[in-house]
Amino acid sequence: MPRMVVLAALIVLACFVAARIVKSVRARRLDWRGIAFMAAFVALAFYLRHATGMG
Repeated sequence: MPRMVVLAALIVLACFVAARIVKSVRARRLDWRGIAFMAAFVALAFYLRHATGMG
């Protein structure tokens, strides 16, 4: 049961984020520094997981 609640919350959050991205793309107000920071953070997380074996 708790997994279903967490999964439902993640799905709602993903839909909200997708809607915000679509709205932002239509308005042409993209924060490229924020996008680059997010991509670098994810890449660093994957690298550190590979390098340390944790995570």
